[in-house]
Amino acid sequence: MSGIDDLPPLREVIATHELSARKALGQNFLLDLNLTAKIARLAGDLSGADILEVGPGPGGLTRGLLAEGARRVVAVEKDPRCLPVLAEIEAAYPGKLKVLNADALELDWEAELQAPRKIVANLPYNVGTELLVRWLTPASWPPPWESLTLMFQREVAERIVAKPGSKTYGRLAILSQWRADPRIVMSLPPEAFSPPPKVHSAVVHFTALPAPRFKADAHVLSRIVATAFGQRRKMLRAALKGLAPDIEDRLLKAGLKPTERAEQVPLEGFCALARVMEDVITPRG
Repeated sequence: MSGIDDLPPLREVIATHELSARKALGQNFLLDLNLTAKIARLAGDLSGADILEVGPGPGGLTRGLLAEGARRVVAVEKDPRCLPVLAEIEAAYPGKLKVLNADALELDWEAELQAPRKIVANLPYNVGTELLVRWLTPASWPPPWESLTLMFQREVAERIVAKPGSKTYGRLAILSQWRADPRIVMSLPPEAFSPPPKVHSAVVHFTALPAPRFKADAHVLSRIVATAFGQRRKMLRAALKGLAPDIEDRLLKAGLKPTERAEQVPLEGFCALARVMEDVITPRG
């Protein structure tokens, strides 16, 4: 008995199935089921939502989500070694868990879940940022998800909630804060994982806003922000000159100083610039 369900403790499960976390897959297993249940609770009421989980591994968070009453969980696991463990959880929660042996970057996950949808995951380190950017930049808004509750390296979490003027402020902060409200809701030390990573981790909860904070096209904004922060030590007029020959005039029209650097520009300023750049950066779709 594990304390949250009738299944064995995770260390016993991992030993039985001879599982070990693989660095190539960005795996670090969270073994404390009290912690996984707490993370599940940070996602709010789960009883009326379908949950997408990416990278469940041996199923610690999966069990937390199910024990906390998730309506249904769709777990996407790339590593076939973990499938027998997840099948045992599936059997213990009939009709509540669906396991997909797939790459989350290639999956049409939206079709697998009924609305409302929440995404809760201890993301594999090697794909976490890319998945987050995809979830934050769907073709239309509001997104297909209601909230995201995601674990990252602490450094990534701090970049997500960073404010202008800080060294951690950049593309992730702008994309995260433009159409969502991100908050760090939990911190975890390396020893909470097996094997312990070299860094601390943090859980970030994102609530989707009904509309973006400021008007802008997602593709245009993303292109400008990526270009500006790709050369963050340069002034805007130099970093962005490749996007338009009259970039100084466009910066002034957006209310920005050409001599500013990207880390000094607030979200509203980047959105204003995106609006005056739509004739040279074609909106997608």
